[in-house]
Amino acid sequence: MPGCLAKTRKVGGSIVVTLPKELVEAQQIAENQYVEITVKKCRINGFGLFKGIGPFTIEDELKAHE
Repeated sequence: MPGCLAKTRKVGGSIVVTLPKELVEAQQIAENQYVEITVKKCRINGFGLFKGIGPFTIEDELKAHE
């Protein structure tokens, strides 16, 4: 199951990651087993976040400085 993402959270003084149910089932991971993980921080971009908003215009720039 490549490309599986998980969000970190703080518990006490540690950072924990919860494995998604689909991953646990696909890999047949059981409680108290040792697993090898590879850590790669993901950069979330805002592409498509503001759909429908066009590019800035000269008028927008002039309004910002009024």
